[in-house]
Amino acid sequence: MNDAPPSRPVIGQLARFALVGVVNTGTYYACYLALLTWLPYIAAHVLAFALSMTGSFFLNSHFTYRTRPTWRKFLLFPLTNAANFLITTGGVYVLVDLAGLSSRYAPLIAAAAAIPITFLVSRTIMLRTDPVDPAVERVP
Repeated sequence: MNDAPPSRPVIGQLARFALVGVVNTGTYYACYLALLTWLPYIAAHVLAFALSMTGSFFLNSHFTYRTRPTWRKFLLFPLTNAANFLITTGGVYVLVDLAGLSSRYAPLIAAAAAIPITFLVSRTIMLRTDPVDPAVERVP
């Protein structure tokens, strides 16, 4: 009988995912604030999101899931952020335009609601084996 609980790898991945999320959020927020000086807040949000998502792909590939990045996964990775994007963009709009919160802080609050969904979708895509050569998919 296995002494380790079956959820242990998922818990480790979730912890690493959270750490990558902190780094990614910092990257996003720094880009957002820089872009906010010359773009409307929604445009700054969209561009900062796209830039940080690219960094997130590589960090999650190597650090969170310890899997080799492939073009296929890179092209599928934006799907992991589709729900995140919709939740955060809608949240930013609601918080700024409807609730009157500052456009400087609204993205941080909106991002918190998207974390669990993003993890589940990300894990599904990143751990999917490559149909061409599944033996080289996992990084030791």
